Amino acid sequence: MSSILTVSQLNRYMHYKIQSDTKLKGVAVKGELSNFTINFRSGHAYFTLKDEDSTLKGVMFSSSVSKLRFTPENGMSVLAVGNIDVYERDGVYQIIASELQPLGSGAVRLGIEQLKRKLSDEGIFDKSIKKKIPQCPRSLAVVTSPTGAALQDILNILKRRYPLSQISVFESHVQGDAAPESISKALAKADRSGADTIILARGGGSDEDLMPFNTEQVTRAVYACSTPVISAVGHETDTSLSDYAADLRAPTPSAAAELAVPDISSVRDRLSALTDSLDFVFESLLSDKAKDLDIIGHRLFSVSPENAVRNSRLHCDDLAQRLDRAADHILRPRYADIEKYDSQLSALSPFSILERGYSIALKNGSPVYSVSQLSAGDEIELILSDGSASVEIRSLKVN
Repeated sequence: MSSILTVSQLNRYMHYKIQSDTKLKGVAVKGELSNFTINFRSGHAYFTLKDEDSTLKGVMFSSSVSKLRFTPENGMSVLAVGNIDVYERDGVYQIIASELQPLGSGAVRLGIEQLKRKLSDEGIFDKSIKKKIPQCPRSLAVVTSPTGAALQDILNILKRRYPLSQISVFESHVQGDAAPESISKALAKADRSGADTIILARGGGSDEDLMPFNTEQVTRAVYACSTPVISAVGHETDTSLSDYAADLRAPTPSAAAELAVPDISSVRDRLSALTDSLDFVFESLLSDKAKDLDIIGHRLFSVSPENAVRNSRLHCDDLAQRLDRAADHILRPRYADIEKYDSQLSALSPFSILERGYSIALKNGSPVYSVSQLSAGDEIELILSDGSASVEIRSLKVN
């Protein structure tokens, strides 16, 4: 009789035997997926594979779960690749899967479609949030591989079409496992550079080559950019999730360059046409305003105090002339009468008599009319035609 083993010893032995069997390493098992769950703390996935007759427990550690390119769903027909092992505590054997792929449509395409639905539900692809691409950007950021032909095509077209834009290249890997992280960092750096537009570009390639642009990381990085993004990945028939998240999708990198900037010759023609139009509008406006100014000037002149003063002065001048004429008409005969009376007065004036040899005698300033007004010894004043004289009365004689 063989030795007696404990349950733990038996399970440990089975664990050792299975682990040492190389045929049970890297096995691929297909079956229907059921009971798929992910532990929210550890991130490990637990599931069951089954067919018509049997079931197989399975586990996938978080490091492998993070690399899944699709969302496992119960009822899927999948292929699990990994090592067979025994879980000693429960005494059951299970597959520790390092890979999990759906059968049928393929893991890549299914994963992309599932991710597309997820991001679409979040509103990342909504057209209402798309930013407008600037027509005449002062600066452009190009995120792509520095060694690819796509970069040279973009640079040549940008410099030819619109050499006024400053171009900055943010290098990144565009394929391989390191590409999603590299692209995301380059996009973030380009977004902080102050560029007016970002071009995310990659030349053509296989679906596997373009896979980085279908990852959640790159798609969210495009969506997170505050700068408008033009996505140009692959050829015209290729459409990636980054295209949906971008503000504008270009069929090729060359087309992206043409969409990012205008043709400078067209800009010049448009500018010339606008200049001519502006000149015409300005001249018309200036002419209209000049006419309005003339009208306003005439109106202002008609109500101007200066004009009123000028008119008043003219009226005063007219009244003065009329007054002069009226006064002359009235006073001229009076002047003639005055001259006549003046001649008569002059003839009757005592001063005229004095010029003929007569004099006037004044006593104490009063005229002397009679000898009776005088006495011997009185002093009188004689007024002559050319002066006066003091005279003493010596004697009087009465006629």
